[in-house]
Amino acid sequence: MNVLKTIRNYYFYCGIEKDEYNAIKKEAYISNFEVWRILHFLMATVFCVLYAISLQNSLVEINRTFYLTGLVYSVVAIMLFFILRKDSILAQFLIYASMSFLFLFAIFINLNKPDHNATTFIVFLLVMPMFMIDKPYWMTVELVAASTVFLTWMHSVKPLEIWYIDLVNVIVYTIVGCFINVIANSLRIREFVLTREIRIQRDTDEMTGLRNKGSLTREINSFLEDKNSNKGMLFVLDVDHFKSINDVYGHDVGDDVIIQLGKYLGSKFTKGEIVGRFGGDEFIIFIKKADDLDKAVKTAEDLAEGVADNVKLPDADKKVSISIGIAAYNGVETNYSEIFKKADMAMYTAKGDPERRVYTYEP
Repeated sequence: MNVLKTIRNYYFYCGIEKDEYNAIKKEAYISNFEVWRILHFLMATVFCVLYAISLQNSLVEINRTFYLTGLVYSVVAIMLFFILRKDSILAQFLIYASMSFLFLFAIFINLNKPDHNATTFIVFLLVMPMFMIDKPYWMTVELVAASTVFLTWMHSVKPLEIWYIDLVNVIVYTIVGCFINVIANSLRIREFVLTREIRIQRDTDEMTGLRNKGSLTREINSFLEDKNSNKGMLFVLDVDHFKSINDVYGHDVGDDVIIQLGKYLGSKFTKGEIVGRFGGDEFIIFIKKADDLDKAVKTAEDLAEGVADNVKLPDADKKVSISIGIAAYNGVETNYSEIFKKADMAMYTAKGDPERRVYTYEP
């Protein structure tokens, strides 16, 4: 069973577990996008040169239409690469479409010399699997489909003895291409896994497991820089009288309060919110695409009640309380510090009011 599981993981998830693969799939798609965008510029250049040569050289004149078609396709694909999102399924589909186009190009080239072996086609069988990070079974489908089309088409075109040689070569190199793809994917995918682990360690607060200050700043700034994102809510909160908790119960209890609070916040915000520990006893919550201030206040009030019920002190009759400041983002602020200052001011207003622990920023 372990052998079958290993084979499954290599063939479906590039040699890692399914959850690991899904976690880094976006990075793999972006890598494919960037590599193939460069390759399409190379394709456009090569086809342009070949077309120019075909205008001057009678030996390759017969392929002129193929070269022109390749040039047009490459230019259109380049335009699409500047429109599509890097991590989109459509971008992945375009890459597979480009591979199919190159295989068809190799077939058409071979049509002009049916008495020669399919060298160009076989080269593509070996080379293209090295330039695509995806579940290896998709590359297997691509290679098998291309080889089937080639062999079926060439059967009625080539001399039988040449076709038999191509049959053996294509079957062998299709299998080799599939193995190359599995090996290349497993090696490259582990680089993404390692990079992700390093990034998580760099961006994670050791005590709470939430984002740390650097990660919070970077994530929120990235959202604010997106021209399509013009609304959100920033919550800044900290523990009331935290110094007294440390003084009365000791720093171990103070640390435990921070850990409990981090765990509670992590369990409450699980729908893409940016949540983390800013430092000390101060935490940040940024809710994307939220613009209802009344709803934000209600969320903060519920949060304060939840902390009082779920974050425990050694004395059961004592409650942990928090103060929360809220600032609305409406597309005006250009960086994290601007909106943070507003929420921070609102929080300190809340700390000065023993009856009301939630305040919103008012200019």
